Amino acid sequence: PLLLEEEKPCRSSSVPRADPFARPINGALPGRSVIGMTESLHHRMYLLAYDEEARGPYDRSRTGLLVRAAALVELALRGRLVETGGGSVAVAATGSTGDPVLDEMLREAPGHGWKQLVRRHSGGTLTAVEDRLAALGLLTVGSSRLRLGGRRVTVSDPATLRAVRERVSAVLHGDAPVHEIPVADAALAALAAAGKDRSVVSRQDARELRDRINACTSRLGTLAPGLEKAVRGLSMTMIAAQGGMGGS
Repeated sequence: PLLLEEEKPCRSSSVPRADPFARPINGALPGRSVIGMTESLHHRMYLLAYDEEARGPYDRSRTGLLVRAAALVELALRGRLVETGGGSVAVAATGSTGDPVLDEMLREAPGHGWKQLVRRHSGGTLTAVEDRLAALGLLTVGSSRLRLGGRRVTVSDPATLRAVRERVSAVLHGDAPVHEIPVADAALAALAAAGKDRSVVSRQDARELRDRINACTSRLGTLAPGLEKAVRGLSMTMIAAQGGMGGS
């Protein structure tokens, strides 16, 4: 396919690229990134959902919800969001997170439940994540020639996509007990499965790895029971959203 003028070819290098994600799973995943990749879950979720042929997410509606869910997990992991006794979400600490997407979600959080927060403004959050990744130099964003107002997105370095997919694949197919895997990595695998992201979770994987996927999803309950429940209900949330009931 033709490249947009804004898109730049990937730089070649003779230096071997390290895995962008530093936290190991039983030592299987090496290295710091030579391209300064972020560890933020919502950024990794976006890259996981990226489709090279489509020049953007495999499904924008689904990806918006997945990115929102990943950002909520990120905020819970940082101790910025907690679950109250009634199942609502409360902000545990004020002040900037250093990420405008997370800061906006903190402002929206009080008085809502996890499921509401997954669905709330998901389309706007998806666009904001793309803009943030573009500002970090990880994406190039241009206008789509096929859809008015649409976007055409190019990942600056294909090695980044390979790394994020390989990391999730290591969670799903590896031998490490799920309880020993970092919650962030287990969450990403659970979200990919819930979103039917076939770049890493094939239909066969979904059947054969059902117990491991379920165990990964259960890890979210250590952060907040309602968050785990929201992720388990993502498939229905996505159906509702695509039917016009999910909001944006």
